[in-house]
Amino acid sequence: MASTRSAAPMLLAMVFALSLQPASAQTAAQTPAPTSAGPIDPALMQDLVVANRVLTDLNVIDGFGHVSMRHPTDPNRYLMGRSVAPALVTADDIMEYDLDSNPVDAKGRASFLERFIHGEIYKARPDVKAIVHTHSPGIIPFSVSSTPLRPVFHLGAFLFPDVPVFEIRDSAGMSNMLVSNAQLGKALASTLGDRSVALMRGHGSVVVASTIPMAVFRAHYSNVNAQLQSQALALGGSVSYLLGEESQKTLAVIDQIHGRAWDLWKRAALEKMAPK
Repeated sequence: MASTRSAAPMLLAMVFALSLQPASAQTAAQTPAPTSAGPIDPALMQDLVVANRVLTDLNVIDGFGHVSMRHPTDPNRYLMGRSVAPALVTADDIMEYDLDSNPVDAKGRASFLERFIHGEIYKARPDVKAIVHTHSPGIIPFSVSSTPLRPVFHLGAFLFPDVPVFEIRDSAGMSNMLVSNAQLGKALASTLGDRSVALMRGHGSVVVASTIPMAVFRAHYSNVNAQLQSQALALGGSVSYLLGEESQKTLAVIDQIHGRAWDLWKRAALEKMAPK
């Protein structure tokens, strides 16, 4: 009987302490961690790893930037490497996230601060299966000038009809320029709309597609197009851009042949990755 009386005050104290916790803390404690959507096809996992290497080889990304893919069996999950230079990504670095960008099982691995770019775009665009975020040097001048990025050659046809520019000041005021929370990710997704590419003022770009090979293709050729457009503008005079019908007809061809470039890039990346 004495032990029951002594335990009662302790129980009351615990209940009282719990009642003093912020509601958010109590909710967090009650919210279950996201669960894994399960394993994915090893070939798709390889493509995600290789995409990081290919984009590095093509000088589209360097020590910064990231690539993700929507989980092939659960549209409410996506996969992306841990916070490491893309050229160093291996299959063991791939992490799974829910669309709120919470890691399913971090296992002590650090996440990219800007993972919200991916989660919020996947929420807004059910058609998107792969996303690339770059700091491509050819792109950035068009993100800070009044000259819009437009398609100047056939492999840049996906840039038609326009490439929107995300102005982070409109959502965050004076900031560190990083899309580091869901609110900013949602604002970027809104700017992207139904386009394939959006520029990020003074930062880089985000590129989306229905497959990893196409996302890599677009990330590379948006940078190439930007470089060619800058060169054309530097010549003076007027520049002849692709028109709507030309772009549409070219896109139909690109859909059929872009795998040729991916096969080349992937082979080169795998040769570099092979044990010596």
